[in-house]
Parts: sequence; C-alpha cells; structure tokens
Amino acid sequence: MARDTVDTTPIETVAELAATLEAGCKPESKFRIGTEHEKFLFCEKNLTPIPYEGPKGIEAILTGMQKLLGWDRIEDAGKIIGLADDQGGGAISIEPGGQFELSGAPLENLHQTCREANQHLAHVLEVAEPLGVGFLGIGMTPTWSRADMPRMPKSRYDIMTNYMPKVGNLGLDMMYRTATIQVNLDFSSEADMVKKMRVGLALQPIATAIFANSPFTEGKPNGYKSFRAQIWTDTDRNRAGDIPFVFEDGFGFERYVEWALDVPMYFVKRGTEYYDATDTTFRQFMNGALEGRVPDARPNVGDWNNHLGSLFPDVRLKKFIEMRGADGGPWRRICALPALWVGLLYDSGILDQALELVQDWTVEERSALRRDVPKYALETPFRNGKVLDVAKQVLALSQEGLKRRARLSDGELDERVHLAPVDEGLASGMCPADVLLQRYNGSWNGDVNRVYRDYAY
Repeated sequence: MARDTVDTTPIETVAELAATLEAGCKPESKFRIGTEHEKFLFCEKNLTPIPYEGPKGIEAILTGMQKLLGWDRIEDAGKIIGLADDQGGGAISIEPGGQFELSGAPLENLHQTCREANQHLAHVLEVAEPLGVGFLGIGMTPTWSRADMPRMPKSRYDIMTNYMPKVGNLGLDMMYRTATIQVNLDFSSEADMVKKMRVGLALQPIATAIFANSPFTEGKPNGYKSFRAQIWTDTDRNRAGDIPFVFEDGFGFERYVEWALDVPMYFVKRGTEYYDATDTTFRQFMNGALEGRVPDARPNVGDWNNHLGSLFPDVRLKKFIEMRGADGGPWRRICALPALWVGLLYDSGILDQALELVQDWTVEERSALRRDVPKYALETPFRNGKVLDVAKQVLALSQEGLKRRARLSDGELDERVHLAPVDEGLASGMCPADVLLQRYNGSWNGDVNRVYRDYAY
C-alpha cells in the first residue's frame, strides 16, 4: 500500500460501513484491472539486501524514480517512502523489508497491464543499474535471514512489527521476507461480488499452486513449494487466511463488515501521526474505546478504509476485490496472474461455470487445500486426482473467458497470450518452484545464489 487514506467524513453505523463497499459497484463497461507486483532489491556485487539509506539505497532509488517520472513524493516523518501518479492512478511503495512494489493503474485490458509492467521495470532498472542494484521476482527471499532484512522508515510498519509476534509465529517473515503478485478486480452488484468472492476463495489455493515460487529459505530447500503461502497460515488468524462465512447463505456487504468490525486494528492516523490501536477492534473504536487516546476519536471513512487495508484474507474486499494467493515471480508471471483471474471473473457465463465447478466443495476440502497446497502445490491430492487436474480445468475456463472478451493487442492477439506461462507450466505438470528445485539439484549444483543471476529482471 503506497498511501494511507484520509477522509474525515464521520461514520457511525454498520449500514454506512457497508455503503462504502457497495460504492464500488459499477457497470461492466467500467470494469478495470489493477495489478500489484513486488520484487526484492539486491546488491549485484555481493547479493545482499539493499538498505534504505545511503547513496545506493532504496531512498536514493525512490528519489531517482521521482526525478525520472515526475510523480508526487509520499513521505513519512520527512522520509520518502513511495511515489504516486495522481493523474494515472498508479503508485510505487516499499514493503517492510524493502520489497519494491508497483501498484498499477486501473487499466482496461491485459495488454495495457503488460506494457505498464514492462515500462515500470525499464524505469527501475534505468535508475538502479548504475547503482549496482538488481531486482529479483520470487515469493520469498531465497538466501537472507530475517535478521539480514533492512527496515523501512514507515510508522505503520513499526506498529505491525511490534504486534506480529503476539498473534503468530511467522508474521515477521511475511512482512520482511515475502513478495507477491496480486490483481484487483471490480464487481457490478452485491450478487456479482458474492459470486466473485466465492470463486476467488475456493480457487485461491489452485492459484497458489500454479504460481508457487518460494521453495528456498536461507540457501536451502525448505520442504515447501510455496513457503510464502505456509507463512500466511501462521501470521495472524484473526485477519488472515480463509473466511468461510463467505459461502454461507446471506453473505453480502454487511456480513463482511460484521467480520471486519471484530478484527483488531493496527493504527489510527491523525495528521501525520500514527497511534497504536492493536488492542482495539473497529467495533470498540466506534463505541468510544479510543476516547482520550487519540485526537478526535470519532471514527471516519479514512479510518475504515485503512482498517480494511490491514485485513489479510486470501481474497480481500474493498471497493474492489483483491486476489492475494500468488507468489512473486518473473516478468511473464506478472501478466499471467491477472490474466488468469480476469478470464475467470470478467465474463458472466464463465464466472457461473467457475462457481459451478466449486459449488459442492466442502468446508473440509477447501481447508485441506489451503493446508496442503503450500507443501505439494500441483501434486496436492484432491478427490480422485490432483490439484493439477483442477488447475487445467481452471485454465481452460480462463482461456475461454479471455477469448470471449476479445481484447486485441496491436499485433491482433487476444489476452489469452498472457496465459502462456501457465499453459506451459501445467502442460509439464510443474509449478515455478518445481523448476527452481530441478535447477538446484541439477545445473546449479546446490548453489541457491544462482537464482540471482537466472531470475533477476
């Protein structure tokens, strides 16, 4: 997240909170695609993390990017922590361990998404290469320990860092050592949102398996295909993971709000100051629990939006829907992840078919997928087959959805071209982690450092 929101409109009722979500409804003609991707910065000379400060640090790279792009600086206590393109809608931010993130602009088609990603990577390399800084797309730092990771000067991260050990064992690893690719998609109505949330949550483990790309920890195989996904199972169960009530009768905007109200907050922001609120739920906040602890302790729309952004279910609802299950990866995967979900969710007929595919999956089956996929990815047993079999069905649906959209590139190719990496992987039966492990046990001769050469942007 590049910038915490500021909206001082008072808010007092559950209905008002639900209305902030419902405000996201829009006609299909205005559906857009917002893609976010994170990558690790490393020193090309010695393969160590890049600190924030210094002539070759992240601060210098952000400053260089600001001069190159002309975007607005985002600051925290006088330190540059990101950039915002207020005209185009995109933003650059830094995650707790220095992961460099582009939050893409809302775009009409996947060809534009790929041009955006390509342009962004060209810009960051233009600034970073003279400094000897490289960028790695992978789901988790393959060689660095938690102690190796730098800390970014963002006030909200200080609050989160102090809080994470209280609610899980791996939250600090999530913050400092993981990276993802996500896509944000629109809905037309409450009923459309419900369908997309259900399909997204049921199929999120399938996407995790397809994009699994974090098999190394501190230079050795960790026994998982997506250790990033495993980390999320022990981060904070109050706010992360599956939210099974989405599949219950009556689910809608207000039901999501009722859940969010009882999740502890991270902070309340007043002016430039962040106030720790980790001992308070938003419902308690609405009932006056922070009176005397923060200035103007009446909740407002900005507080609510910031709270929604601090919830981490596998599929997150705001004024749009965020698909959060994929590991970070190389350039082609940046385009493939949004392509998969756009194909599934942006054609109403394909959405209905996807919903039919998962309709009879039980709570226990969905839970087992989420438990086992981090370790086995495409080889995870499911019913009479494997996740690989389901993934092929999902891919076929997505391809048909993109075919129906018929959004053509300048070269007259439709958006299915962006699913090529997924098609290739499923044809071979291998996720990205399988390829990494194959190289580790083969041509790399057990040297994980080779990933910085072979997988750098």
